[in-house]
Amino acid sequence: MAHSAFSTLAHKGHDAATVVQTFVGYMLPGTLLMPTMSWRTVNPSTPFFDEQTTASATGYLTELFRTSYATHRSLHPTHSVSGIGKLADKLLATHHLDETPCSANSPWGLLDDYNAYVLLLGVGMDSCTLIHHVEESIAPNLYFFPRESRERYTCRDRHGNEFEVYTRRTLRLPRNFWQFQDMLAAQGLVRVAQIDSVACLAFRASDMVEVVTETLRKQPDAIIAKPGQRYRMM
Repeated sequence: MAHSAFSTLAHKGHDAATVVQTFVGYMLPGTLLMPTMSWRTVNPSTPFFDEQTTASATGYLTELFRTSYATHRSLHPTHSVSGIGKLADKLLATHHLDETPCSANSPWGLLDDYNAYVLLLGVGMDSCTLIHHVEESIAPNLYFFPRESRERYTCRDRHGNEFEVYTRRTLRLPRNFWQFQDMLAAQGLVRVAQIDSVACLAFRASDMVEVVTETLRKQPDAIIAKPGQRYRMM
């Protein structure tokens, strides 16, 4: 699962098509996923998602991947994921079945079952959507709007089939995701590299799920940033 930002790489003279081709070529024996979220354009006032035509709002690389390489895209109005490879269909087929965006049936919920890695290229730990999956698993009512406020959407797949999908929105809270990077790094479980001074981090999904789960079971509100902590409103 590759989260990315292209702007810094572009300033260093890299070509977006080459970057995506490199990702796809390297992962050819396996499966490559990229978030292709659409929460900026699909909302209660425009409650319709189309697998093929709804654009990604999570960066230029993800839209290029979605339109030029991906063979599958999960059906979720706000948090879809696109993919290519031998497990793409299995990982993306059940996203629409639950009412939270990063549930056990979502791509993020399935990552740790398949020895997957999460890659952060040019983005920080605040982009690690996998952490939201653990929030939903451990304390959904703390981090999400109540079930009675869930929103109804229509999602159309690439074959023209339409599905009624309900989703709950995450509360806008000051979240401190960086603490989990520190926890993994302390155990030697984060791989760090640089591409022309652009930071690149990778870790096993199962390691992140284990660390966040253990933390939230002890203190369900541990992700909510305390005074003086680094945070991002999400």
